[in-house]
Amino acid sequence: MIKSQSLLRKSHFLGTKIRNLRKRNNLTMEDLSARCMRVDPESSPSISYLSMIERGKRVPSANMMAVIAVVFQKDVDWFLDDMPEDQAITPEKGSRGGISGMALEPSFLFSKDILQIAIPEMLSQTGTTGRQFAHLLIRAHQEHHQNHFPDLERAAEEIGMKRMPLAVDDMMTIAHNMGLTIKWVDQAPKDVIDEMGVTSTQVITSFFEPPSTIYINNKLNHIPIRLKYDLAVHIGHCALHNKDGLKSVLTTGNQVSTPEELGTPASSTVNAQDILHAWRDFESSFFAGALLCPKVPFRQLLDRHGYEIDIHQKLGVSASVAMRRMTVVSPYPHWHYFDAYAPGKLKAVYRGNGIPLPWGNMRQVQDPCQHWAVFRMINAPSRGTSAQISILNVADEPRIYCCESTKVEDLAGNSHVLCAGIDLNPAIEAQGGDARSIANLLKQACVDNRGSVMIPRAIKKDLMSVAKILNINWIERGIENEARLICSRGAACPRQPSCYASGKAECDTLN
Repeated sequence: MIKSQSLLRKSHFLGTKIRNLRKRNNLTMEDLSARCMRVDPESSPSISYLSMIERGKRVPSANMMAVIAVVFQKDVDWFLDDMPEDQAITPEKGSRGGISGMALEPSFLFSKDILQIAIPEMLSQTGTTGRQFAHLLIRAHQEHHQNHFPDLERAAEEIGMKRMPLAVDDMMTIAHNMGLTIKWVDQAPKDVIDEMGVTSTQVITSFFEPPSTIYINNKLNHIPIRLKYDLAVHIGHCALHNKDGLKSVLTTGNQVSTPEELGTPASSTVNAQDILHAWRDFESSFFAGALLCPKVPFRQLLDRHGYEIDIHQKLGVSASVAMRRMTVVSPYPHWHYFDAYAPGKLKAVYRGNGIPLPWGNMRQVQDPCQHWAVFRMINAPSRGTSAQISILNVADEPRIYCCESTKVEDLAGNSHVLCAGIDLNPAIEAQGGDARSIANLLKQACVDNRGSVMIPRAIKKDLMSVAKILNINWIERGIENEARLICSRGAACPRQPSCYASGKAECDTLN
């Protein structure tokens, strides 16, 4: 029997291990407490005490630990720090999006006070600004909830009454009915420009001045798609936040440079204003998409047209709005979305399927994989769309992805690539297929053919069946193209020879 004092010094992962075991066995705290009672009523934990153990607030006695070990048929030693197996301490995210997280243990190191001290230091050393960190937190929140924000959907539906499409005049009427005044300007005032740190690759398209005035760049008079979006964002800001005093400024362009690249010092301070601005930007943008593409009507339209990207033209919205809304309204949850600017930065990211990031939206990496569809199109002269089947190792497991990419141009004249894609493995498994085996076969075929290959007939049949069930036309087009091996970083390149075996030049020749 382990002594209680020894247990105290070796229990930093204890709560996480118990919680994960309980969840993987589909037990509630009430279930676990009841089972412990059947083993030893005298030493079993109550529900409230069990909750504190799982949260690292209490350490069980040696007798109580022995009871819990009996319930799970484990040795007591398994629960202690000497055996921190990855699977035992990795949080169970189930069907949630984003990448798998790590356990925030030991709890005394991951306390609120310690994190408040350590995070600014980490941001300072990595050159990450407080506002970038705020957007990263919001993206993680968005991915965790897989883009499901029913309160924002309802708020947009109440104002738009689920009408689709909405014309510019409709948007103007909604703004007028909310007591908003529209004013047109040729250029934003200097204080607004200075506040945004606008560069030559950006254009301020509109801004909201409390209490009720929306200023719109005259350029939008000739671009109804962007005009409707800006109006929808400002309407959302006013509807959700009661026209409060925060100034809301919208820009378009390549706003992905780090402060050092812009010649300004980076601030690692995470302040309330950064968090508030970032959160309200997200809410207003989500509201705008829900107003212009209400969930049920938009899903029905996508179903009728096989999720084609050009559906945005029928609604008079941008491809970006339509593609981002696809990730929300589709009954299939395993989507991702990228908005990439040259030379290789992601302005917008959503990963409801946990796909690793190829490059970042904070700074460039030194060994990017050139075979991701979103980046292959950045310097391509062609327009239109491109569908690609890709095979990527995620946590040592090959996964099959399909995406559709399209090249567009923003108001500042910058070309960028939008990409919407899905993880096909869950769809294959839903049809009774062995997704891992199929992905391994396709991966090996690509390896044998220096990284890309026309999809073998047997695998094509399985994927085509999934495409029909999901009713996504561009999966069918991707199946007819070569499948490509991709990786999260060049150092993990699965190609033979590796793209980085003799430098980046070989990677470029394989494009």
